[in-house]
Amino acid sequence: MQSAEPERLSQSDYEVLSRFRFALRQFTAFSSRAAQAAGLPPQQHQALLTIKGHAGPAPMSVGVLAEQLLIAPQTATELVNRLADGGLVARVVDKHDRRRQTLALTGKAEALLGSLTVAHLREMRQLAPELITLLQALERRG
Repeated sequence: MQSAEPERLSQSDYEVLSRFRFALRQFTAFSSRAAQAAGLPPQQHQALLTIKGHAGPAPMSVGVLAEQLLIAPQTATELVNRLADGGLVARVVDKHDRRRQTLALTGKAEALLGSLTVAHLREMRQLAPELITLLQALERRG
């Protein structure tokens, strides 16, 4: 059995990865600042966006939120509790299974998330040319 030869990396590979990671950090820093300026901790903003953007086959629940945010279920429960206490999320009892709750944004959350999303899309449009260039460089390499 032959062992696979390790992929040879060039200086360009390191440069592309470094620039890509930098662009992601820039966006993450922007996102955190924008959320905080709107009065939200960044994780709460991410949760609201995840709930609003959910298009999966299962309804949005605390468990699905935990999966999407890559956090533990108990952490997601605490996050939802804080969002509910802040009037941003409502728990809706499932009509078919009263033990199950789904999550819905309130009007307050919809307005807040709308303004944050406009700012985030504007920032993404500014970063897009650099990200596209970097992704194309990776694609050519592969």
